[in-house]
Amino acid sequence: MNILIALIPALGWGIFSLIAGKIKNSHPANELMGLGTGALIIGIITAIIHPTSSNITIFSLSLISGMFCALGQSGQFISMRNIGISKTMPLSTGFQLIGNTLIGAIIFGEWTSSSQYLIGTLALILIIVGVSLTAISKDKSAKLKMRDIILLLFTSIGYWIYSSFPKAITADAQTLFLPQMIGIFIGSIIFLLVSCQTKVLKEKATWLNIFSGFSFGIAAFAYIFSAQLNGVITAFIYSQLCVIISTLGGIFFIGENKTKSELIATFVGLILIIIGAAIQ
Repeated sequence: MNILIALIPALGWGIFSLIAGKIKNSHPANELMGLGTGALIIGIITAIIHPTSSNITIFSLSLISGMFCALGQSGQFISMRNIGISKTMPLSTGFQLIGNTLIGAIIFGEWTSSSQYLIGTLALILIIVGVSLTAISKDKSAKLKMRDIILLLFTSIGYWIYSSFPKAITADAQTLFLPQMIGIFIGSIIFLLVSCQTKVLKEKATWLNIFSGFSFGIAAFAYIFSAQLNGVITAFIYSQLCVIISTLGGIFFIGENKTKSELIATFVGLILIIIGAAIQ
């Protein structure tokens, strides 16, 4: 039963991008706003079912961390439209794993022995090689451009802050959930205002993307219980299986084209990313 709960985050975080990718006339603004709305609805429902107490400081900081998550999501959605889901998700996951590992080691002092530094460094190398393999393309027009990498790297900072935030304060994870989902919703609104795309609020694609928000929100909430039942390390490793679902889904469900050699490189890259995540 514990393992089944651990697989829910992987499933939810793996398919939310596929839901967005299947919606007709959907653009990054539609996808971000829809996801933010769906995640907020899940946050409200869980708060009703599992009410918690908080204070203004924890609530405000949690909300801000959710806004940073929206930054990460905006980068993912823009990148998905520019280079495809099957390239975006391994890159994004790789950047998240690398950033979270370094933050844990340097800021939170989670590496305390030489063996941890050795294994951690090996994990980072495997992840970097894995990400590089998934990005291989023989089609010159489909090759990654530096601007694509910079966009994902910059916006991944939002995910780093969102993921590491619970380690920085003392509070029950369920207490953080609703304000974080509110923060994602507010971050989505800010994105629309800054990019002058408030018109998407009237578009059908935005409201259909709420289903991707349900997927994301359920996964985020299930991750809290998985961490409690299985431990943070095990829960994190299982959650990273989402990259397999989203990448292969992008190829076989969305229909993103890859040659045989590109498929092999992608499969090997995914395996290396998962191994890198597992040995951290």
